[in-house]
Amino acid sequence: MSGQASILERDRAKAWTFVLPALLWTVAFFLVPFVVMAVTSLWQRVGKDIIHTWNLDNYLAFFQKSHFIQALMNSLEVTVLVTVISIALAYPLAWIIAERVPKRWQRLALILAILPFWTSYVVRSYAWLLVFAKNGVLNQTLVGLGIIDVPWELVATRTATVIGFVHFFVMLLTLTIYANLVQLSPNYRRAAADLGAGPVQTFIFVILPLTLPGVMVGAFLTFVLCIGDYITPQILGGNNELVLPQVIMLQIGRSANFPTAAALSIILMIVVTVVYLLCARWLKLERA
Repeated sequence: MSGQASILERDRAKAWTFVLPALLWTVAFFLVPFVVMAVTSLWQRVGKDIIHTWNLDNYLAFFQKSHFIQALMNSLEVTVLVTVISIALAYPLAWIIAERVPKRWQRLALILAILPFWTSYVVRSYAWLLVFAKNGVLNQTLVGLGIIDVPWELVATRTATVIGFVHFFVMLLTLTIYANLVQLSPNYRRAAADLGAGPVQTFIFVILPLTLPGVMVGAFLTFVLCIGDYITPQILGGNNELVLPQVIMLQIGRSANFPTAAALSIILMIVVTVVYLLCARWLKLERA
């Protein structure tokens, strides 16, 4: 028995050897910053001083100030719109790569699809800024072709922000959906055909339900990355229609109001957590 006990202790020590670095990393770079932010959100900024008295005034202020709520609504509207458009564009692209491109060329097709990831996120946003500018590529082309007489005002609009986001997230969703499509057995289609289902019915009742987990994973990642993004709305959207990350940065940059910024960040995390719980429950039902 002593020999077995020593083996178990040795295995336990080995397990902790592998687990401990990841655990320390999580505690140091997630748990501790989160606790600091949560505590800071309970403080108050009065004048130039931060009062270390714990209360919920910052959270109550969120519901009392309409511009905070409007910023959250803007974030949700942009994020949902980007997610829906990205899914609508990514699914056909992933299906074409998985079903129509020969297997020997699929790897090249995927590389071409993810090329935007190889460019800096900030550079891509500024590239779109050059495209959408009043004297940018798009307006010059449309005016030169006689399609429009007056250049469109696309910079500092929600449209520019959505397009900039979609350009990035279509690639992400394409990868997650493609991974599900290539794992489907051809027997599903054969079985559906034997039962008299046509191509459209097979897609709606067989292929789509089986690939929805991949769609939901990509959609959730899109939601998380989009709703917390500051760069694209700041560069392409300007300050005409603020989203919540922009409001958080304004609280820090203009007034150094760290307690309010922390409270807004916690609220944003709560929204993401709620969406995650909804997605997790939905995926569980789909897999059952």
